[in-house]
Amino acid sequence: MLNEAAGLYEPAGTPRWRCIYYDSLESRQRLAGSMLAKIKESRFGKFIPDRMTDFFSKQAAEIPAQLAFITESANTRRQSDENYAAVCSIMQNFQLLGWEQGLGMLWYTDPQIMSETFFKEIGLQNGERFAGILSIGYFEKVPRARKRTPAEQKWTVIGGDDHPHPHMNADILPYSPQTILGMLNAAVYAPNDGMREPWRFVYVTGGEAAGKLRSLQGNSSTEFLLVVAKEEGDLHKQDEDYAAVCSLIQNFQLLTKTNHWHVYRTIPEWTYSREKCTPFGIRPQERIAAVLEFGADIRRLSSAHTPLTVNVLQR
Repeated sequence: MLNEAAGLYEPAGTPRWRCIYYDSLESRQRLAGSMLAKIKESRFGKFIPDRMTDFFSKQAAEIPAQLAFITESANTRRQSDENYAAVCSIMQNFQLLGWEQGLGMLWYTDPQIMSETFFKEIGLQNGERFAGILSIGYFEKVPRARKRTPAEQKWTVIGGDDHPHPHMNADILPYSPQTILGMLNAAVYAPNDGMREPWRFVYVTGGEAAGKLRSLQGNSSTEFLLVVAKEEGDLHKQDEDYAAVCSLIQNFQLLTKTNHWHVYRTIPEWTYSREKCTPFGIRPQERIAAVLEFGADIRRLSSAHTPLTVNVLQR
């Protein structure tokens, strides 16, 4: 499943990531203890009844499998974001593949588990970043789906009408804003704490705006979808929300693959410039999480990606 999940992600580079697989009872008990270390060592730890911490440890240890995901950090924010986007997308692929086999998962990143003891347990090294733990087990009952805000309510069109352009490459299947919105309405079922929905979509089609984007992107794509992420003041929520937006983008890309669309995903350098983002309606406390190009030229589409290597350490 991990190999298949990695194969479903189409990177713009070669991000490195790895995971630690906890499958034995002893290893899961050790992991649970490291997850509780921060709470126990805090000044309030002595006031927490032992029965509460024992209950948590027992629950965590009884989960059939735990997977801790780690990615490389980087010297630049862009490369760090690309690496994190990659591992989050692969985690989402893994969750979707698991669902097909009756596996339920919880993506766990609570700041209360982040401690030196926990990072030592998962073997976090200098130059690495913790992405989350997937707690995995077969579910007995399918949880009731909770509603998401329709994509139409988070959708803006810039530079044209709601119709595809006649200069679209002939080898690309017809698409329209309506079909894109239909896929986004499925893609918005991305995992996030508290059911937060920190995303919106800017569809750039034709006119001066599309010309400006073609210039910034350095290609001849015909349409663009800017996936915009809200940035909370809390840094932990920023990470969680960015992971959710990356999962949404991956959902969307999987859906476009089923329609044989040519969609290219990038995190370009220009998106880190507030001045260059402003013409596309990007607000303060927002950022562009990805630029999706529709009708990308064949040269870019045919460029081979280096296969991802799955590095799994079993404990």
